[in-house]
Amino acid sequence: MVQVQSFTFNPFSENTYLLYDETGEAIIIDPGCYDKSELQELTSYIEAKNLTPVQIVNTHAHIDHVLGVAALKRKYGIPFLLHKLDEPLLRAVKTYASNYGFSAFDEPEIDGYILERQSIQFGNTTLKVIFVPGHAPGHVAFVSDEQQFVIGGDALFRMSIGRTDLPGGDHATLLTSIRTQLFTLPDSYTVYAGHMEPTTIGFEKKNNPFFK
Repeated sequence: MVQVQSFTFNPFSENTYLLYDETGEAIIIDPGCYDKSELQELTSYIEAKNLTPVQIVNTHAHIDHVLGVAALKRKYGIPFLLHKLDEPLLRAVKTYASNYGFSAFDEPEIDGYILERQSIQFGNTTLKVIFVPGHAPGHVAFVSDEQQFVIGGDALFRMSIGRTDLPGGDHATLLTSIRTQLFTLPDSYTVYAGHMEPTTIGFEKKNNPFFK
């Protein structure tokens, strides 16, 4: 059974997710930990639970979701995976990181590309990859059909959606992604978003003002 542990990091209040199962293997999704205390919070949890991280996978590559990637790659010797269409966003982070107060940003190397309709595997767990561009050109989400949840990044929030005024964003594309990829999941599925509290597919279909 997958355990979903969230941590809220950096001034953007970004949600970093640690997923692990009964084998002790774990994956880190969207590590936004920047300073030493944030990194320590995450690694201390991993050590306390005696977990073995096996990879870092990102929903997308905006600055608040990649701040901790390089440090965690070094610490655990694990690969970092990202959709290829978001590689330019990752490469751009170093050009503006200092403007947001992240002068020590360490750009990570990508070890592999996430493909649409592939699976992310760790321990006894398999997550399905779905492609949900609009907030970012290579935005993906990770779905557990067995436990009925989705790690959705910045596509869909409780009563809101991801912003589309950043480079590579497109409002119409995001709405289409949500309608065709997320809203086709059962209503019971929990959405663990990149910011704010979790929600459900059913709640957003009924109440999200962007789909009235």
